[in-house]
Amino acid sequence: MTESATASRSWHLQATIRRLVLTAFVAGQTGLASWFLLQVLPYHGGNVVEWLIVAVFAVLYLWIAFGFWIAVYGFLLRLLGGDRASLLKRHTPNELAATPLSKTAIVMPLYHEPVSWTLKGLKAIYLDLARSGRLDDFDFYILSDSQDPDVWLQEQQVWLKLVEELGAHGRLFYRRRRVNLNYKSGNVADFLRRWGSQYQYMVVLDADSLLAGDTIRTMVQVMNREPQVGILQTAPTIINARSAFARIQQFANRLYSPLFATGLAAIQMGDAAFWGHNAVIRVAPFMAHCGLPKLKGAGIWQGPIMSHDFVEAAFLGRAGYEVWLEPALGASYEESPPTLDDELARDQRWSKGNLQHAALMLFSPRLRLAHRFAFLNGIMAYASSPLWLLFLVLTTIAAVQLTIAPIDYFPDGRESPFPLWPEWRPTWAITLVVSTMALLFLPKFLAIVDVVAHRTLSGFGGFFRLLCSVLLEIVVSVLLAPIRMLAHSHSVVSALLNVRLSWAGQNRTEETGWREAAVRHLPGLIIGSAWSAFAWTLDPMFFLWSLPVSIPLALAAPTTVWLSRSSSGESLSRRGLLLTPEERTRMPLLDDARGFREEAESEVALTPVEQAVLIPAVNRLHRQLAGRGAKGLKKEVIEGELDACVSRGYRGIEKGRLSLLLEDPQALTALHRRAWSAPSDSFWGQRVRNLVLHAQGLQDL
Repeated sequence: MTESATASRSWHLQATIRRLVLTAFVAGQTGLASWFLLQVLPYHGGNVVEWLIVAVFAVLYLWIAFGFWIAVYGFLLRLLGGDRASLLKRHTPNELAATPLSKTAIVMPLYHEPVSWTLKGLKAIYLDLARSGRLDDFDFYILSDSQDPDVWLQEQQVWLKLVEELGAHGRLFYRRRRVNLNYKSGNVADFLRRWGSQYQYMVVLDADSLLAGDTIRTMVQVMNREPQVGILQTAPTIINARSAFARIQQFANRLYSPLFATGLAAIQMGDAAFWGHNAVIRVAPFMAHCGLPKLKGAGIWQGPIMSHDFVEAAFLGRAGYEVWLEPALGASYEESPPTLDDELARDQRWSKGNLQHAALMLFSPRLRLAHRFAFLNGIMAYASSPLWLLFLVLTTIAAVQLTIAPIDYFPDGRESPFPLWPEWRPTWAITLVVSTMALLFLPKFLAIVDVVAHRTLSGFGGFFRLLCSVLLEIVVSVLLAPIRMLAHSHSVVSALLNVRLSWAGQNRTEETGWREAAVRHLPGLIIGSAWSAFAWTLDPMFFLWSLPVSIPLALAAPTTVWLSRSSSGESLSRRGLLLTPEERTRMPLLDDARGFREEAESEVALTPVEQAVLIPAVNRLHRQLAGRGAKGLKKEVIEGELDACVSRGYRGIEKGRLSLLLEDPQALTALHRRAWSAPSDSFWGQRVRNLVLHAQGLQDL
């Protein structure tokens, strides 16, 4: 038996022991905290409302305690030099360096992303891999699901420009799906059906992913030495933050995630989750076992699976393959949404996808228990918010019962001849609150100790600035928590009601305006203010207890506006706050990506659609990529839209019909010819004139 196979067998027992110890700590602590709460409540569980309060509290405390002990475990492991049972620890650097590579596809699925910005990031990855001298083992695929003609036409132009700049003919490919079934997972599945058999591995990227060439090479070499591993997942670091919100997310990710990722990886071991990007996948078993079924239930549990990544990891585990998270694989990056509202819009889609997993968690056969818990973990990421809201509602009901209703000395039909006197224990209550706060905030200060122990203080601006940054991040997280609670509760309810969601590209640059913020957060302002006003009428102490929720909701609009500003982020950076090591060290991959994206774009007088129609070389490119001409009913639609486009221009044509027109090579040829011969006062005649004047201006320069 090989060393790798022996290690594969041994980790199961090790993981079981670790999980049992974690469960004992979490369950024991939760049981003790729930008992404390029972003693704090006035009737000590003497009525239904109090038992409901304790039950909801126990679920929420369990969730918090789990994260706390994961962070503590990660902290201890990092102090001891890392997890000795991790995948990378099985092989020395020399062994990995001597391991050959295998044919690997690097795929980037796109949907309405900023075209030039995104593909320049891919260019940086390509060049970083080329520097390693092993480019022959890798091919790159841009997999577009974009439907807006101005977007996908630009994608095709920028792709060709990249191919020519990099000399990447036969290595950098572009494919666009005309019908994007099943979202991103359908996009990747389409690629695998067409080209998957040509590759042993596939590295999946998001539009904002950056992955160093050395990291990609190491991942493939580890996979070649570990044939039982189906997915190897990195722990991406957030970079390139500009707004204050993104800088706080970037700082928190960089400072805290090493602890959480190390602890989580040590608990999950070969049963880790897949996060959908910045990971390498073994293609053959993925194709054989990870086809996603259509859900056959009701409501959201019907139709295609929206969040595919956890499901694919679970299906690989069911087939006998391992999925590993390896935090020691560095130089893996992604970006944060620039504003809170953009994060919440993304979370609305994610919450619906995660809630779908309940059906798989409960009813899908032969899944490993660890992957069922991963589903539960993803569900709780959003379900915890309505549970927190329910907890606040129940405590308000309890306060009303105690303040307004007459004291019930025999609650819930109590048959004892002795009355149950309501009793408050403020010292116990304070102890419980302090212990809960410790679970939330102690890992943040452990992260400071971790930075000191690993001598990386300078990357965070020194100890004083690091401490101030952590305190600032805590204040902002406290301000944002009630806003997220209401937003996630709304998302969960909308998902359960199966409200239809739009699938859109992520905003990466726009700031939040005052009007937009005021309208979006007005419901929270009304709810928080009304609740505090009602609490004041009940009891001054209950009013004070409501303020940590109502004040952030009242300040939601100015908070989100300030956080969305790039100027706010730059101001914090100038003061040395929220710094991360990646901002202070030079790395070729990040330098290339930053430089390429800051390059000035050549001015073009025409939109991508107008360029596709008028510029001969661009028109020829799109004709070559258009494929065969349409027939039958589609042909009739194209001919009708062709006449309309020539006579009135393209702006009034519905985007789906315009795409049909621009996907047809004969129509593109006819458009080009007829647009150039159009009258000078027509739509296309004016565009021709603008193009000519622009070209003359460039010549004069």
